[in-house]
Amino acid sequence: MTVQLLSPEGMFQPVPYHHVSIGTGSRHVHVAGQIARDAEGNPVATGDLTGQVAQALRNTAIGLAGAGASFTDVVRLRFFVTGWRPDLMDAFMAGIDRVADEVGLPRPFPPASLIGVDYLFEPDVLVEVEAFAVLD
Repeated sequence: MTVQLLSPEGMFQPVPYHHVSIGTGSRHVHVAGQIARDAEGNPVATGDLTGQVAQALRNTAIGLAGAGASFTDVVRLRFFVTGWRPDLMDAFMAGIDRVADEVGLPRPFPPASLIGVDYLFEPDVLVEVEAFAVLD
């Protein structure tokens, strides 16, 4: 096993992700920020945070697979969300729930950060996902 996920006693629990990951492989895979675009670059789920989270995770899974990895190899996820407010958490998590089984995202998922930003590179983009994986 190249990735061990854990949430040590004494850390805030429960959360939908593990607090710590340990990667023991020698190949590092970095998937650049993935957004809600289809293979032709067309916007998907415009104005819909749930749909955009789901599509961005699908695209992340494709990127991981291209490197011979999957979400089980991921040591860290980073989400950037425009106009973040705590009341958006349900819509955000619904996007994860929508595709978790489809893309093989373990539950709880790897350590993750959700960073609120004012703007991403195009006005219709609500979320961007980065993934960092380790392989043998």
